[in-house]
Amino acid sequence: MDVLYFLLLAPLIAAVLLYVLPDHPVRDWLVRIAAVAIAGGSLYLLATAFNKGTQLIAFPTEPLGYILTGIGLLVALAVLGLAVKYKKPVAAVLALVQVGLVLWFELAYAPGMHVANNLFVDEFSIVMALIIGIIGSAICVYAVPYMRTFHAQHPEVPDRRRMFFFLLFAFLSAMFGIVFSNNLGWFLVFWEVTTFTSFVLIGYTRTEEAIDNAFLAVVLNLVGGIGFALALLWLGMTGGTLELDKLVAGGAAIALVPATLIAFAGLTKAAQLPFSSWLLGAMVAPTPVSALLHSSTMVKAGVYAIVKFAPVLANTLPGLALGLVGGVTFLAASAIAVTQSNAKRVLAYSTVANLGLVVACGGIGTYEAVWAAILLIIFHAVAKSLLFLGVGTVEHQLHSRDIEDMAGLITNLPRVGLMMLIGMAGMYLAPLGMLISKWATLRAFIDAPGGVVFVLLVAFGSAVTVFFWAKWMGLLIARPNRGENIEKRVPRDELAVLGLLAALVVGVSILFPWISQFLLEPYVYALYGQVAQLGQSNITIMLLMMGTVILLPASLLYFRKGRHVLKPYMGGRPTTDDMHFAGSLGIEREMGLHNYYLEDLFSEPRTFRAGVAVTVVLIVLMFAGLALAGGFA
Repeated sequence: MDVLYFLLLAPLIAAVLLYVLPDHPVRDWLVRIAAVAIAGGSLYLLATAFNKGTQLIAFPTEPLGYILTGIGLLVALAVLGLAVKYKKPVAAVLALVQVGLVLWFELAYAPGMHVANNLFVDEFSIVMALIIGIIGSAICVYAVPYMRTFHAQHPEVPDRRRMFFFLLFAFLSAMFGIVFSNNLGWFLVFWEVTTFTSFVLIGYTRTEEAIDNAFLAVVLNLVGGIGFALALLWLGMTGGTLELDKLVAGGAAIALVPATLIAFAGLTKAAQLPFSSWLLGAMVAPTPVSALLHSSTMVKAGVYAIVKFAPVLANTLPGLALGLVGGVTFLAASAIAVTQSNAKRVLAYSTVANLGLVVACGGIGTYEAVWAAILLIIFHAVAKSLLFLGVGTVEHQLHSRDIEDMAGLITNLPRVGLMMLIGMAGMYLAPLGMLISKWATLRAFIDAPGGVVFVLLVAFGSAVTVFFWAKWMGLLIARPNRGENIEKRVPRDELAVLGLLAALVVGVSILFPWISQFLLEPYVYALYGQVAQLGQSNITIMLLMMGTVILLPASLLYFRKGRHVLKPYMGGRPTTDDMHFAGSLGIEREMGLHNYYLEDLFSEPRTFRAGVAVTVVLIVLMFAGLALAGGFA
């Protein structure tokens, strides 16, 4: 599997070269070349491995094991040093605790635990590799012109683009390490590398707010990292195995404790309540960082770990409690998103919510739930990366990320507006990806234990989801004035990446029956001996609906300045073309379009606190259920 080694090493080599090269056009071209190579490697992996089932790779444990252990210790020491420098005692203590646990495991137990197969490839890891390799690489290409504009507009921020691109590609390398690691010890090292790289990227501007939010992210993720380290320690103490495939095959009888501890770590990484605040704080970072965290790296690592252990968690009390954490997070985060006018915060809460659905599926753990979870991961990654990058472009052109300032975007930035509309449609409109995934989720929940509760959480959460996406879409296509078309100022690389992602939103939705047939169903069948299949009639109906849905955004391409636009009707009052009307006493007033945010109904502080309270109780019940099941006996 040479392509596997290529995907692990190519981003790392690119990262080092980008750090060494000075600020020069050569560096920009290296980003593009490396991105194309990594995306190509991901596609080559698909072409060569998708129909071969799980392939275990007996890669030698040493000396790479020593190197990875050293990297893990260096990461911990770096966090410790920065925590001391910025006087963050909680981060320092947590880093010391995790280092202590890892050293205890490495010195006392790891030497006696033989790992036959350190790496592996299966259909799920291929899906994740495609997300990392294609979407992650596209974000890196987008970042080239974006960061140039960012520093031009923010001259007060020191230019550290060499470190920035080094971290982006190191992030991709660590993510490939996570999805290809069969050795849980290696998995943990790559896990912590993603924690550290996200920590540094969030604090890129080094403002006080950025530093505080970066440490919030590292603190909450270190809590999860401690849970992961405890899982390894438990395996060492009980004579268990570090091989992921053997643990999953062994089921709850031998793997419920490590599965629960790693699932807890996944909750922190996936920014589920009560740990969601770090992902909201990460919005201070440049937009490519936000897009990377939300679509193809950080949070996807969390749900990947949970879904991998789904067969172990199925029909267990810890799994049920975990699933309810995800369901409550989906409902609470969706409700809070309604109250937000900051576009990046809407997208952040939407990410938290949709990952909650994935977590709920992972906790349920049935074959239908796993199938639905992977669908959610795919469609969310594509649509959310498009939306984050679209908001980044809009912010640079309009100098605002407020949704209210995007009214009439289809006039000011027609292609960008159209592509954002496609992304939003992909998040909730039939028959595009996320709606298909939610249908699959409901189908999985109906037959699950406590299914009625899960169905209610999804139903009410989806209702408010429709509300906040629809009102945002309405503003984009409204034409409150004949604004100037400023799209010529948008860099070509940004438009190209947005176009690619928009095409993927539509393309993946069209190809989803084949994605299910050749990737999802073989993976699920290998685990459960049965698969979730779509009827041919359902596929036909969805393809017909796809054709009609495409007509709406395509029609927007025909807007031209010469078209006749009717004046707004203001109850008989005289109006002008620029949205003014004669008010009382003949005073001319401007008509405005504004959304409802329902802050009294879905107050962010109140809803967030309620969600935290409920999910804390559920997490306590998750570990209590583990004790009742005899997991700690």
